[in-house]
Amino acid sequence: MSARASGMGNAFSCLQDEWSVFNNIGGLTGIKKTTAAFSYDAQPSLKAANKMAAVLALPLKTGTAGFGIFKFGDDLYNEQVLSTGYSSKFGLASLGVKVNYIQYYAEGFGTKGVFSFSFGGIARLTSQLAIGAHITNVNQPKLSALENEHIPTLLNAGISFTPSEKIFITTEVEKDLDYKATWKTGLEYKAQKKICFRTGFNLYPAAGFFGVGFRPKKFTLDYAFRYQPTVGGGHQASIAYTFN
Repeated sequence: MSARASGMGNAFSCLQDEWSVFNNIGGLTGIKKTTAAFSYDAQPSLKAANKMAAVLALPLKTGTAGFGIFKFGDDLYNEQVLSTGYSSKFGLASLGVKVNYIQYYAEGFGTKGVFSFSFGGIARLTSQLAIGAHITNVNQPKLSALENEHIPTLLNAGISFTPSEKIFITTEVEKDLDYKATWKTGLEYKAQKKICFRTGFNLYPAAGFFGVGFRPKKFTLDYAFRYQPTVGGGHQASIAYTFN
């Protein structure tokens, strides 16, 4: 989730913002003030795939705590997630852990709920270079004993380069243990202090992305558009508010 990440091709392994609750939990230490955010993702050609999420990032004396809720789907099939995580700095690295309660509903099959665990981290090698990695659903919770069906485990690893205060470049590889790896690359350009533009692409499957962000003092507004040949265009919008 997050329109910022979507505008950069969902290459979020090295991003440090409030949406690290759902992306790389290790990036949550980038939040210095309490922040609440909401995001909505719409797929006009496949309305049953619409999703929404809300997060709260809370800096503590040591580290940062995060809470999130997520929903995907419609009345026939949907997924809902409650997440809570914690991230802290250890030398050059920011490491985090997250616990999810995931509830699935399918008409005619009822409801199934499971717990999953995720880990992530970001290490800043220099002022310009950082690496990030995270593992989602590391415990592979079982959904069906009959068919031995598990929630998929995702492995992400990426690198980011910040050649100047205005440019942020990142690339990563995402691997579902059961499928071919996806390559993601994104770029963010700060045209002004409060306005930035983003773009990105994915390979396997192919997709193109574009985004824009507006960041006044307390509010953050982001929008992203993506195009995938198989499902067409999609939109995501996010809003965040930073408390004093």
